[in-house]
Amino acid sequence: MSRLSTFVLAGTALAASQAAVLAADMPRPGGSQPPPPVVSASAGWYLRGDIGYGWGRLDGSETTAPFANPTSSSLDSTFLGGVGAGYKSSWLRTDVTVDYRVPFKYEGTGATPGDVSARISAASALFNAYFDFDTWHSLTPYVGGGAGASYVRVYDYVSAVTPPFSGDTSHTQWNFTWAVMAGVGYTLAPNLMVDLGYRYIDFGDVRTAEDISGQTTFKNVAAHEVRLGLRWSFDDGLANY
Repeated sequence: MSRLSTFVLAGTALAASQAAVLAADMPRPGGSQPPPPVVSASAGWYLRGDIGYGWGRLDGSETTAPFANPTSSSLDSTFLGGVGAGYKSSWLRTDVTVDYRVPFKYEGTGATPGDVSARISAASALFNAYFDFDTWHSLTPYVGGGAGASYVRVYDYVSAVTPPFSGDTSHTQWNFTWAVMAGVGYTLAPNLMVDLGYRYIDFGDVRTAEDISGQTTFKNVAAHEVRLGLRWSFDDGLANY
């Protein structure tokens, strides 16, 4: 092969490589750009604080025979707050949280609508585990579940018929508690993330005190909660944009 042919082939190869580079840098049709890279999760310790709003629910209430059960039962909505600490390792995140709720107001129907009432408070401590998905535009979706215990109190029970208690109706108990949750975290700074999430939490059956008239049990007390919180990591490199 002649020297001229060698120069021609070399020039052709160089021109082709430059054209490929230019083509990669040119805007795509319609003005779209290549998608931003996905950022994977990292690891480290963190603290969290949350506030929220919960909608109470239950599966009804039962009274000791011979008194009739209320024909309808409901819990109102309430505010809540909590704190916690945890550790993040790759896509797995775990934490321990403690939450307190403003007491739910219970209303039931014995003879007339709303003639049965009570207040139910619950302070819970849960161990939670989450799966953090990849971060995209500073957003990190997650799903999780938790289990633990709640200190539940029933007080201010009032009813003329189901049953008509003659003494103090206040009662406290420890209940097994479980929860499932999902949400998204948004990176505000390298070590600060805002967390918006939904949680369903179940406190189990809750009872009033018992006297000669009997006892009332509130079945499967639970709540749907919307929570807003902050997670602060001890490592500036923990959160990613």
